[in-house]
This record gives sequence, structure tokens and C-alpha cells, in this order.
Amino acid sequence: MFENKKLAVVIPTFKAAAHLKDVINGLPPIVDYIIVVDDCCPQKSGEIAVEMQKTDSRILTIWHQQNKGVGGATISGYKKALELDCDIIVKMDSDDQMDPAYLPDLIRPVVDGKAGYSKGNRFVDFKALRSMPGFRLFGNSILSFLVKACSGYWNMMDPTNGYTAIKKETLQKINLDKISNRYFFETDMLIRLNIQNTVVKDIPIPARYGDEKSNLSIRNTIFRFPYLLVKGLIKRFILKYLIYDFNMASVYVLTGLPMLLWGLFYGLFKWLENTINGVATPTGTIMLSVLPLILGTQFLIAAINIDINSTPKNTC
Repeated sequence: MFENKKLAVVIPTFKAAAHLKDVINGLPPIVDYIIVVDDCCPQKSGEIAVEMQKTDSRILTIWHQQNKGVGGATISGYKKALELDCDIIVKMDSDDQMDPAYLPDLIRPVVDGKAGYSKGNRFVDFKALRSMPGFRLFGNSILSFLVKACSGYWNMMDPTNGYTAIKKETLQKINLDKISNRYFFETDMLIRLNIQNTVVKDIPIPARYGDEKSNLSIRNTIFRFPYLLVKGLIKRFILKYLIYDFNMASVYVLTGLPMLLWGLFYGLFKWLENTINGVATPTGTIMLSVLPLILGTQFLIAAINIDINSTPKNTC
């Protein structure tokens, strides 16, 4: 227990048998349940957890007959934690990059009712940043901005960090069967949390890098993530700004986006047409493209400003 709150840690594991034992042994006594999800691991990571159950009764092992990805494994752990009526559920990876010493700091805002969801942030400490591989740091920086725009949590850094804590009441509001099963899981969670106006807190937690190997496919991420980000953004806009609410951001997008697209494609079409025919484009035709383009851009900027100011901050 942590301040009379029942605490569970969910550990999805796949090809991390070399580190799983250290991760479990590092968890403090405040953890009531350690839920290890063997996601059809070829290294049989679950067997390590089963063996450790002999000396640590907190450990529970879930087996997947087929690989569901980090999201699918985490969801299985979440469902088990809800069955056990846990108040706070932490998700921690099995590669030993997430220091359990920071677990109390991670769950503190959730326990105190200042947030419904908290997550680690590796981008606060400059020394910790220097320990992160350069390519990964660059990729995370670009991805962070895109996820901010997609999720609506503009005040957040390191949004794809998988060291998270969520309170039971917040988790119960989410349809776990609809969340993305693979590496879009953390982003999909943020989108759904934003739609619910859940407060999310960043907790400075430096990552630890050793000899672990990432299972993330760079190729799949580059080609798959943009589609998922756009899909998530559209879903958030429809639910938050058309169905659950309708405000000036809704008006700006519904008027600004068609104007922007008209100005862009009409102007491009006329430019190509007149270039091929070798004639000058009339001033009126130019204005029919430029004016909607400028106004549409201004309207979308205004909508983004409203979205930034509406980031959940006060209540969870």
C-alpha cells in the first residue's frame, strides 16, 4: 500500500528475459501486485516471473498465446489490476530503463488527486539527455511535437514515455478494447485522456540505457505513425469539438480548413494551367487563391491557440 492506496505495477515483457528479474527485484515494498504479461515471448520471460513467485507472492503472470504488442500486453495487465480493485496502476517496461526509485514521485500527483494520469519525462535533466542515443533523441523531439498536436497536451514533453501511472477511476472511463495494441498505445491513451479532460502530469525521470535492445521497428514507425497521428487528431476533433462540445475552435476549423484547401489547390491548379498555356495569371484569379489561403491559415492558428489554452490543467 501507498498511503492506503492499493498499487499494481504492470510489466509487459517481450525479448527482455535478461532484464526482467532485475526490474522485479527493484520494485519497492509499497507495490501490492506485480503483474507480468508474457506477450508470447520467445525467451519465455514469463517462466522467470513464475519462478520468482515462489519467493515473492506479489507476482502474477499472464500469458499471451500470440503476440499482441506492448499496448495489448499492457491492456491485459490493466484489466487484471482492475479485477484486483487496485487504486493506482503503474506501467513499467521490462528493459530496466525505468528506475523504480522514482516510483513514489510518479504516483504522487495521482494519489494526491492532482492528476488522473502521470508519466515520466526524460527531457528535463540535461545530463540525462546526453546519455540518450543521438538518433533516438532527435526522433523523440520530432515525435514529441507531433504527439502534442495530436493529443492536445501541448504543455507536455516526452509524450511517448512508457513509465506511467493512472488512477482506477480514470482507467475505468476508457474502453480498453478500442486502444491501439502496439507502439501507438501511449499516444492513443493520451488522445482518449484529453477527450475526457483528464489532467496529465509530467514527472522528471531520467532513463537508464544499458545493453538492452529495442523491439521498435523504425521502418514501421516512420510509415505507420503519421497515419495513426492524423487519424487520432481527427477523432479527437470530432469528439471533443463537434460532439461533446462546440466552440470557436470548432468554427475556426470548419471554416478555415476548407478555405485553406481551396486556396492551396485552386492556386496550384491555376498556376499549372497558366504555365502550360504560357499566359499571365490575372490579379483577380490570384486573389481568389491568396485571400482564402491567408484567412484559412489565420483561422487554423486561432483554433490551435484555443486548443492550447484548453489543455486540462486544474481538475482530474
